[in-house]
Amino acid sequence: MRRLNLDQLQTLVAVADLGTLAAAAQALHLSPPAVSLHIQELEARLDTPLLVRGKRQAQLTPAGALLAEGGRRLLADSESLLRQVRKRAEGFGASVRIGASAGVSPLLLPELLQWLAEHAPGVELRLEVVSSAQAMQRLATGHLDLALVGLPQPVPSGLEMRAWRDDPMELFATPQMPLPDQITPEWLNAQPWIGFAAGTQMHRLLSQWFAQAGLLPQPRMEMSFPEGIRALVAAGHGPTVLPREEPMDAVSRTLQQRGLTPALKRPLGLACRSAAQQDPAVQAVVRGLMRFADPVRQ
Repeated sequence: MRRLNLDQLQTLVAVADLGTLAAAAQALHLSPPAVSLHIQELEARLDTPLLVRGKRQAQLTPAGALLAEGGRRLLADSESLLRQVRKRAEGFGASVRIGASAGVSPLLLPELLQWLAEHAPGVELRLEVVSSAQAMQRLATGHLDLALVGLPQPVPSGLEMRAWRDDPMELFATPQMPLPDQITPEWLNAQPWIGFAAGTQMHRLLSQWFAQAGLLPQPRMEMSFPEGIRALVAAGHGPTVLPREEPMDAVSRTLQQRGLTPALKRPLGLACRSAAQQDPAVQAVVRGLMRFADPVRQ
């Protein structure tokens, strides 16, 4: 079977989005017969009908809907590739795709972009907010170039991992809440506190912290997004445990912060595809990220 034609896929997607062959022809600056021919050639190649043609509207068959969904991804990847090639041809750096969890402060991004603008102009950073496990998977399949992930993580062949930094975990509470001198697992478990959802790195870290005291964590509610947890804490719904990150967001600066006893840290790593390590654009982003690393690790 010959490979799919991107122009024909774009025609099918246009028909799916606009509902008629005539509207698709107008949007794509094609004649109606050319649109019909694109669809017919796709149907002949796949040996299955892709559209049910009505008097006023064309509807996708299940096979057509599946092809249109996958076609959108192929067209997006194609456009991304063309942009990168044009940038290289014009003397600009390539895009660098980086994955990071929602737990890594979004305040790092503006400072990183500013540093890149000054020291590596032309490098385009594309951020995906994904879990650490998803970031490693996307890195392994070539959909990402770099990933900031919680440690430990399995490192498949073809990937490299370096320790990046350890963020101290602290209790965050409203200024009005009375706190003891030491924030222990026993004290926290007796409070109506807010925790992280099961399956997250934070949940695993806190479960290990509580386990040292022979306890199971019993938060009053659980969430996956640090921003949402901070907002609940600021609204007085209970304290929480979060990494202390620098720079700090505006909500965190309004809250009390207290270290844990025993101390707890969130270890983070910087993962990279081995084949991408020599790319100048990737190297520039790594240098920028290492500005936020632990001083002993730089």
